[in-house]
Amino acid sequence: MSPVTTPSAPASANSREFDFGDRDFRRICDLIYQRVGISLAPAKRDMVYGRLSRRLRALGMRSFEDYLNQLEAHGGDEWQAFTNALTTNLTAFFREPHHFEKLNEELRARAGHGTLQLWSCAASTGEEPYSMAITACEAFGTLKPPVRILATDVDTQVLATASRGVYALDRVNGLDLAIKKRYFQRGSGPNEGQCRVIPALRELIEFRPLNLLAPRYDVGGPYDALFCRNVMIYFDKPTQRGILSRLIQHMGDDGLLYTGHSENYLHAADLIQPCGRTLYKRNPGAPA
Repeated sequence: MSPVTTPSAPASANSREFDFGDRDFRRICDLIYQRVGISLAPAKRDMVYGRLSRRLRALGMRSFEDYLNQLEAHGGDEWQAFTNALTTNLTAFFREPHHFEKLNEELRARAGHGTLQLWSCAASTGEEPYSMAITACEAFGTLKPPVRILATDVDTQVLATASRGVYALDRVNGLDLAIKKRYFQRGSGPNEGQCRVIPALRELIEFRPLNLLAPRYDVGGPYDALFCRNVMIYFDKPTQRGILSRLIQHMGDDGLLYTGHSENYLHAADLIQPCGRTLYKRNPGAPA
């Protein structure tokens, strides 16, 4: 899960279909922070307007004030639509490839230790957990490696995409030809221009919604590898600490936390310790 990073072109207040004042923007910032811990910068104002305007049109609402009043009073399923509208998921297969090289190495080293548990906690549209599954198959030389992967995200729409495992061909263009042939099926006829992951990969993964702001994570463990990449940058430091304190409860003693290249956890040295390039392990002194 990652908030949108590409701002839309500025629109003048006079040209807008709906009134959208400072108070509306502040309310939205407060609500999305309360729901998923995302801090929206003022520069995201036009993005927020563009994304939520679609919800107003879909519901036949006449103003942001009316929409937000109804959301707070009778939210229901609209809370999920609100959250989905304000989050986007920028991802790719084998993004930050050194992580998958390290994962391959770690899986090989742990061969014979029973079923290994991996967790992608901001799974987005599925490229990350499928990359983990491919890595496991390659590490063990089989389509049935001793691995189970949990893939979670706060956005139910992207999880549905991930579960289907169908992608535009350009999403896999950069992959090694042998990997593409082994793990993807090319569409034809009405599915021309698309590909899907082979069923064996999907069988390794459980997709499940999870809000990282939840007070506890019902995800079991302990996990040998936990991927939490390029999502924490959108949370403030107190929220990061809260999330990390919950994540490490599900890490094995020798489990590794894989993080994004732009994320820094100096403020959480009592919880996790660096042990490689954007890699961390649980601090032995961290509270259980």
